[in-house]
Amino acid sequence: MAGAFILGCEGPDLSAREAAFFRDADPWGFILFARNIDTPDRLRRLTSDLRDAVGRDAVILVDQEGGRVQRLGPPFWSDWLPPLTQMQRARDPERTMFLRATLIARELRDVGIDVNCTPTADIAGEATHPFLLNRLYGTTVEQVVARARANADGCLQGGVLPVIKHIPGHGRATADSHLSLPRVTAPQAELSASDFEVFRQLADLPLGMTAHVVYADIDEAPGTISPAILRLVRQDIGFAGLLMTDDISMGALPGDMASKCRQSLEAGCDVVLHCNGQMPDMEVVAATCPALTDEGMRRADRALQDRRPPVELDLDAARAELASLIG
Repeated sequence: MAGAFILGCEGPDLSAREAAFFRDADPWGFILFARNIDTPDRLRRLTSDLRDAVGRDAVILVDQEGGRVQRLGPPFWSDWLPPLTQMQRARDPERTMFLRATLIARELRDVGIDVNCTPTADIAGEATHPFLLNRLYGTTVEQVVARARANADGCLQGGVLPVIKHIPGHGRATADSHLSLPRVTAPQAELSASDFEVFRQLADLPLGMTAHVVYADIDEAPGTISPAILRLVRQDIGFAGLLMTDDISMGALPGDMASKCRQSLEAGCDVVLHCNGQMPDMEVVAATCPALTDEGMRRADRALQDRRPPVELDLDAARAELASLIG
């Protein structure tokens, strides 16, 4: 049974050492970053080599949101507006989000990537930290739900699984969780009616990612390692999909790598996501994290049932329609 973790790798080619390590560690999946991206052919070889290393059709993830967060870009792949900018310009925001997500998914599937870490379903607000703000889709529950649903539908139409993030909501955070721990002090009732409500309405999606955020009215532990927050995610929000941590190596979480892995799994995450591709860290993750639990495997299997070939699409017509709607 696969391990309850997702790992990266160091560069655009899989080294013999990495291949041997992945064969023994057997992560559930892999995640790629700009450091792994060169030409399309080289990227196809990397995704194939990663799957060969574990001997199965493992999922391969990427953050291809558009704007500042896009790991694949020109000259081989499309350049995308920041999501919030596109939403503000578009005559039909939901339709443009669907087309955008579908076209991104086609480009990913072509090079062997089958999971995109979108939609980013946090609500944008006046206090939202700049690291996140322009990655978001709107300022109200209704806007974000409709546009995130369109994004997820576009991913699935394009043959790629979506990952809804950051459960149960990162939009009120005023700190960058890559560097420090954000703290949200709004009352639980207020959060439930807004931030949490978005994820409640999108709880049927197959994969989700946690938020490294303290919700002080509920628990003083960050959401990723908080049993109280993750019970809320499962029971109140009703998310039944496979739940992965945000990057476990981010600066928001206290403690050493092993303790962060243990705490997140004990709190209720199914899978630990580790992104930096550094072998010493990955060895600790693999040694600390057990195999997926039976329930985790059931959630993983349900998610993989949605991993289907792309629906037929006239790509030129879709690009032209998207351009006309954005203006």
